[in-house]
Amino acid sequence: MAGRHAAPAGPSQRQLRVGEEVRRVLARVFERDELHDPALYDVRITISEVTVSPDLRNATVWIMPLGDRSSPELMESLKRNAGRLSGAVAREVRLRFAPRLSFKRDTAFDTSSRIGALLHDPAVQRDLHTDEQADDQENDATPRPYEGDDGA
Repeated sequence: MAGRHAAPAGPSQRQLRVGEEVRRVLARVFERDELHDPALYDVRITISEVTVSPDLRNATVWIMPLGDRSSPELMESLKRNAGRLSGAVAREVRLRFAPRLSFKRDTAFDTSSRIGALLHDPAVQRDLHTDEQADDQENDATPRPYEGDDGA
């Protein structure tokens, strides 16, 4: 029997909606260079997702820096400007409390690039091709039911 305080299976519709609104506001702030911080001037990042806590008071912003920006330097600048960014969110998103923002580097892009590179490796291609041939031979060896008349 599920308890009243059991953790939900995933984020609620409201969490998803608020996360998307926060993502849009932050993207607009970065696009317009509204922070007036030299460390973040002309910085190009992708905000892949914003996950919001169930009480909507905390939000994790998942980012991927583009270009040759140093990730630790960028993360420190974002942390330093989290209050200003939270203020921008508070002005645009109607919530009782402005969410406290924390920034994390999204490694999903790096992971997918590594997987793509592995799949194009000649040794892996050879193994995949060998596995396909084995599957084809196995399927050819499977007895087929008799398709003749049923004797009626």
